[in-house]
Amino acid sequence: MYDVMAIGNALVDHEYVLSDAALDETELTKGNMTLAAIEEQQQLLAYFQLANIKPTKQAGGGSAANTMFTFASLGGKPFYACRVGDDKQGTFYLQDLHNAGVATSEKSIHTGGVTGSCVVAVTEDGERTMQTYLGTSSDITAENVNFDALVSAEWLYLEGYLAMSESIQPAMTQLRQQAGIHGTKIAVSFADPAVVKFAKDGLLNMLGNKVAVIFCNSEEARLFTDKKQLKASARALLEHCQIAVVTDGANGAVIAQKPVQEDDDIIIHEVATPAVSDVIDTNGAGDNYAGAFLYALSQHYSLPECGRLASEVSAQVIQQFGPRLAPQDYQDISRRVLTA
Repeated sequence: MYDVMAIGNALVDHEYVLSDAALDETELTKGNMTLAAIEEQQQLLAYFQLANIKPTKQAGGGSAANTMFTFASLGGKPFYACRVGDDKQGTFYLQDLHNAGVATSEKSIHTGGVTGSCVVAVTEDGERTMQTYLGTSSDITAENVNFDALVSAEWLYLEGYLAMSESIQPAMTQLRQQAGIHGTKIAVSFADPAVVKFAKDGLLNMLGNKVAVIFCNSEEARLFTDKKQLKASARALLEHCQIAVVTDGANGAVIAQKPVQEDDDIIIHEVATPAVSDVIDTNGAGDNYAGAFLYALSQHYSLPECGRLASEVSAQVIQQFGPRLAPQDYQDISRRVLTA
């Protein structure tokens, strides 16, 4: 029934544009995600109000949800497991996914829970810095996961942020076991440098004995492998996967692939990033990259073709505010890239 089943944090994004000086006042680490209690997020929002920094956009977010939104908009059939409250934000969040063609389950709704929120601070260079209050998403467990959705899925997609959640680890193990039984391929996104810095053990649990694909950016790859060179870090990641996709912003991406025969050399593909004149907001760029790449891979395109589609999609995303394009934009890019 589904091409891919994914699991991740359910968050409503609230975006703000501010200067580097204003970001310094928040004491957030630029380019990283910081977990926060509700009181800390309220303090941050109070600072924005005092500094007359107004929100530019509210949108459904969450790393894996953005990836599934991209996957669905390109024509795939995804299922998304998460945990939201039975509040207005939760209703908005799930309806937004349904409108895009992303299936969910009532198991994701927690009665009396508060839906998580993410404050996204976008500086003038387009870099995104996030402070996340997980809300009820922090308590996501196996009870929120519809394991039946995995039975016929070709792919299981795991969001790296969940490496920070102890409550979900038994379900992660169960999902990996079920994937092995049903022959489902697993893709893991590292999601954020903070995940690698503070939750590497959780990531290793996601990766298990090896997965099909790892998605990460250059900083995450270097932190995880302790390799300074981009290609060296991509090769090192192949100890944990068959295909390692490492993005490096304007410098392009490196796709490392294990050879069919053990004695053969590792295959390296380099994919250029399209020229972008004005980077407005990098929020969601990596999520969209993974979604577009995974969609093309599910349609049996070559790895360079998967990379080209993903690069074109993410290049478009960073030229607007918010982590998602209009569905028609995804379709237009797909027709242009995959039929060229």
